Amino acid sequence: MYGTIGHYRILPGMREAALQTLHEQESVAVPGIVAVHVYQLDRDPDEVMLVVMFESREAYLANANHPAQHERYLQVRQFLASDPTWFDGEIIDSILF
Repeated sequence: MYGTIGHYRILPGMREAALQTLHEQESVAVPGIVAVHVYQLDRDPDEVMLVVMFESREAYLANANHPAQHERYLQVRQFLASDPTWFDGEIIDSILF
């Protein structure tokens, strides 16, 4: 599996709108996507980490390079204080319970 972790800083008062937009985007069938997790960090309610998992690096890159993904990003970006920081990589282990 392959994926990305994004560090987001949401504009004050925009967290619910940002999360609503992400939820609306869940209805889009993205080939190869396995899971999306959003973490609110304890240190700041406007700071979140977005974890997205794909079946393969190829599926991730196909989505990342697709114009529709850029449009989805812009929908969320309007609620952010700055561009997210992204960390892409191979998922080498998972423990599921």
